Amino acid sequence: MARTSAPHDGRLPEPGLGTRPGRPAPLGATVVPTGVNFAVCAPGARALWLVLMAPESGDVVAELPFPEDGRTGDVFAVTVSGPGVEQLHYGYRVGTGAGTAAAPVLLDPRARGLAGGGAWGERPRYRSQIGEDTFDWGGTRRPRTAPEDLVVYELHVRGFTRDPSSQVARPGTYAGLREKIPYLLGLGVNCVELLPVFEFDETDNTYTSPETGAPLLNYWGYNPVGFFAPKAAYAATPTPDAAARELKELVRALHEAGIAVVLDVVFNHTAEGDHRGPTQSLRGLDGPASYLMTPDGGYRNLTATGNTVNANHPRTRALILDSLRHWATEYRVDGFRFDMACILARGQDGELLDNPPLLEDIAHDPVLADRLLVAEATDATGLDLTGGFPSYGRWSEWNARYRDDIRRFLLGRPGSAAAFAPRLLGSPDLYGGRTATASVNYITCHDGMTLADLTSYDERHNHANGEGGADGIPDEDSWNCGHEGPTGDPAVLLTRDRQRRTALALLFLSQGVPMLLAGDEFGRTQQGNNNAYSQDNPISWLDWTGTRTHADLLRFTRRCVAFRRAHPVLRRVRHPDGVTPEGWKLPPVSWHGERPGEPDWSDGSTLLAVLLHQEPPEGVRDTVFIAVNTGRADRAVEPPAPPSGTHWRLSLDTGAATEPEAPVPPGRVHGPATLRLAPHTAVALTAHPDGS
Repeated sequence: MARTSAPHDGRLPEPGLGTRPGRPAPLGATVVPTGVNFAVCAPGARALWLVLMAPESGDVVAELPFPEDGRTGDVFAVTVSGPGVEQLHYGYRVGTGAGTAAAPVLLDPRARGLAGGGAWGERPRYRSQIGEDTFDWGGTRRPRTAPEDLVVYELHVRGFTRDPSSQVARPGTYAGLREKIPYLLGLGVNCVELLPVFEFDETDNTYTSPETGAPLLNYWGYNPVGFFAPKAAYAATPTPDAAARELKELVRALHEAGIAVVLDVVFNHTAEGDHRGPTQSLRGLDGPASYLMTPDGGYRNLTATGNTVNANHPRTRALILDSLRHWATEYRVDGFRFDMACILARGQDGELLDNPPLLEDIAHDPVLADRLLVAEATDATGLDLTGGFPSYGRWSEWNARYRDDIRRFLLGRPGSAAAFAPRLLGSPDLYGGRTATASVNYITCHDGMTLADLTSYDERHNHANGEGGADGIPDEDSWNCGHEGPTGDPAVLLTRDRQRRTALALLFLSQGVPMLLAGDEFGRTQQGNNNAYSQDNPISWLDWTGTRTHADLLRFTRRCVAFRRAHPVLRRVRHPDGVTPEGWKLPPVSWHGERPGEPDWSDGSTLLAVLLHQEPPEGVRDTVFIAVNTGRADRAVEPPAPPSGTHWRLSLDTGAATEPEAPVPPGRVHGPATLRLAPHTAVALTAHPDGS
């Protein structure tokens, strides 16, 4: 073993540390029998130093040059031995020529832990930490729920329990979320989608509160510092080790409860920003391969954040794939939702690729073969690939068209009934040739108004963001139902309640994969703020008193989830058509209106009525009739006859004055009488065998 020599800045190596040429693979820091092997790709570097730091203070204790004979191609590798070396923190300092003494210490792009982040809201002093996977999963298995059976629940780890009303022991943490698993089970969801949990710097927001002048935070976390490290400040003890353990304990507990875990991942940009941003890692080690650049050397900004990841460069592609495998294997997550996934379809010139290699690699990666892959099929340039995102038989999409069409239908906008009809069937017009589960249906998500606000505000109210109120989506197709914001007017409140219930009912009656925004089930409000990325306060946090003040809405939502689970005709994989198969009594789908077989597809239509039916061998026999009135007057609807030998029961009614206690009540028998639909309401009839 050779002792180090020629420390970079005159700082002597820590006594007892020795180095030898390392192995170029795997990249990152790996504990080996003789110490720790460090391997990093740095194509532009003439020389590289490993900077070792004290774990308590972050003070540099040694700078060790990577040995020249440890370089393989563009990979520098060194194995360091010595007592306690695996406990030290580390970074890299790049030498590119003369005058490099002031080069920053860079983070390892593959660091599994980032220390120095501190508690939530503290300015970080990041350094890489060596990590080992020693977590005991105790034989827990992943749920492996079929996509058509998923009910996704989108939530923010901190905001879910940060409010004191959550009454958890460790609010705002992975552990706090774990305490809420019984609530999730009671609601009936079986998949949680977590807003970003990669390490990010919440203090990098440059805006201040217009009321107090205090700095605002980057609360959502769509600004990753590293692709492999969990957000340390989400742990009760904000250290990388504690974060890894707590997050794994959360995943294990969710899996034991039969709940899958999907991570919202950000590979389209990083926290380094453009030329004005900090050089933290990729920019200093492999900038040209990491970011899209303009011909004059500037940063292409297709993400509205300053930089754009060069996702289809082979080295960056490998980095992203390694990250996904890391989360799939070490944290055992069940899938990923890719933020601004269109960026991942762009080539090195920023143009869309016909066959994006990264997306194809992810789709066919053997480690990721049974993980859910969901694309946000848009980016900040206005590009919208909804329905046309390269799927390779694997990718599904956040269906933004579903969001837009259901909102307009709820408002009774011209043409909206005809536009929403295919959304109810899993959007075969968008995903023809694919399964209905390609469509992840949602009305609201973190980005925009909550469901309560969608029915309480005509305008966005974003003053608290410190951007003059001009940020966020200008028009969300929202409706205040007659009064802007809070009111005690009974008529307004009744309309809002019906709008919310009808929206929720349609979400869970639609084919595809439903996604519910956390808190929408009990009327969570952001006070009209539709861009609450900077609001680490009660605007964004869930106020759990809503489970009491909106108990009826919560019960209704539970009932919608249970209703969906009880009716396989709502969870079909194939898009239904109007052709009656041989031996069937009814077609898989038929459209109706005020009278059977007379749908109204006119521009002014505010009535949608559909009968969904299936028989063996497609599945168990099941028939559901749905009628929706989005107009402002009562409507009378004559339902079609149920299948012979059955009768209708009224199972859902969003205009009902009271909510039954039972999650799946039998429903009352509905005779041949005409249905009376109040304004802004929906009903569902289910066919039951005669005599039952």
